[in-house]
Amino acid sequence: MLQLNYSGFSLEAGTDEAGRGCLSGPVVAAAVILPEDFTHPFLNDSKQLSEKKREEVKPFIEAHALAYSVSFVWQQEVDEINVLQASITGMHRAIAALKITPEFIIVDGNKFRDYKEIPHETIVKGDAKYLSIAAASVLAKTYRDMYMAKIHKEFPMYNWAKNKGYPTKEHRNAIRVFGATDYHRKTFRLLPEQIKLKI
Repeated sequence: MLQLNYSGFSLEAGTDEAGRGCLSGPVVAAAVILPEDFTHPFLNDSKQLSEKKREEVKPFIEAHALAYSVSFVWQQEVDEINVLQASITGMHRAIAALKITPEFIIVDGNKFRDYKEIPHETIVKGDAKYLSIAAASVLAKTYRDMYMAKIHKEFPMYNWAKNKGYPTKEHRNAIRVFGATDYHRKTFRLLPEQIKLKI
């Protein structure tokens, strides 16, 4: 059972990101402030939910949250500042875009930078422990998946509608055949190094 609150502050924002491990596309972050009476029968870490369940819970989160926002850090910026900084930057931007200023921030993972004067806590596997982080994980994942399905139509050979830009064998084979696009992260190892064994 996921908990509703960590800090005791009523305006507690949960934040999370999606797409850190991808070879292409943006890192997408979300921040969510939930009301004190929020409940949902199956909201959990987005990785624990099927795509159908995520799509089902997304509008519920948007309808019932006190505030939510989603931010995109595009692949060019990921290359410029590195993926960890892109994740934190995305979460900062999502928090900044909330229509309500949170009193406390809970963050999925163990890395974060202070955001203004607002106290925060990093929580490893927080998306499987706290509802607001789980809600942020669902929004980040669903918004990112929608974007990857959109650019899939431009470059269907990479099958981003299915792999979402993650380094699947199919995705890497397509990079090997067709090369990289402007949507690919140039600082990532797009293809594993070939190891030649002397026999």
